[in-house]
Amino acid sequence: MIKRNLPFATIAVIALIVAPLLLEPFRLGLLAKYLCYAIVALGIGLAWGRGGMLTLGQGVFFGLGGYSMAMYLKLHEAGPGGLPDFMVWSGVEELPALWAPFANPVFAVAMAVLGPAALAVLLGTLVFRQRVRGAYFAILTQALAAAMVILLVGQQGLTGGTNGLTNFFELFGQDLADDSTQRGLYLVVAGVLGVLYLATRQLVNSRYGRLLVAVRDGEDRVRFLGYDPALVKTVTFALSAGMAGLAGALFVPVVGIISPALLGVVPSLELVVAVAVGGRHALAGAVLGAVVMGYAKTAFSEQFADGWLYLQGALFILVMTLAPRGIVGLAGRLRRARTT
Repeated sequence: MIKRNLPFATIAVIALIVAPLLLEPFRLGLLAKYLCYAIVALGIGLAWGRGGMLTLGQGVFFGLGGYSMAMYLKLHEAGPGGLPDFMVWSGVEELPALWAPFANPVFAVAMAVLGPAALAVLLGTLVFRQRVRGAYFAILTQALAAAMVILLVGQQGLTGGTNGLTNFFELFGQDLADDSTQRGLYLVVAGVLGVLYLATRQLVNSRYGRLLVAVRDGEDRVRFLGYDPALVKTVTFALSAGMAGLAGALFVPVVGIISPALLGVVPSLELVVAVAVGGRHALAGAVLGAVVMGYAKTAFSEQFADGWLYLQGALFILVMTLAPRGIVGLAGRLRRARTT
């Protein structure tokens, strides 16, 4: 048991103690952003790697969580009876009823998680009951992401349109521009990721986790044995959506913006690619892939401003060619080869 938990404990020490001491505030903020993406990737690893549900619209749930937190921050800055700045610029004269409940921070945080989960339950109930699976399910989730972007862009006075919501200055009375606040946010993000990883690992090792894999490998056989595959898949899909929503809520104060560009088809595909690079069959691989791809995107864009997208694509092709099961799969193969 100690040997099995040693890698996680080592990474936790590095993330919670070493990184804040060694990294300058800007780089620590970037790492916090990567860890937010890692939370989304963890949910994708659960839904896709363990449940076989290739979800190409996870950015929708990430965005719903982000907008929930952003709405609270904008209302807090506007003050009682005030309007967020973008509404003033858009000619809105009265606070929309949809926004009013988000003045309460508890409601905003709850909706950041429960809103995406509820949408996933609704979508899953409608889709999985009709036995939609495989590529059809993937295309449907991708269409949901595209539709959500169109909806957000078209509601300038309600969502900020293409620009989204930005210019956040305080979070629960703390100055977001202060280095100590950003360091605290990083620790919160790292802690949340660690807790979710342990909880998800416990879930996949439980009887429910084995049932989820059975549904992935033989849905009709599981149905014949008296279980409801649609319910199993819907619960898993909702859990992954809730993780993405929580990641979005954490992302907003860390990065300082949420916009349609962060939750469309392309960002959703990038997250799936990150999980594939890390290794979708292992939860640790999903987390690792998100951090690696996030770092690669930053490093390539800084060094090769004109061609970094090609380098990022080449990295994906290289990993998938040499290690179809991702970085974690390659590491396991090398470890087995060394012991034989």
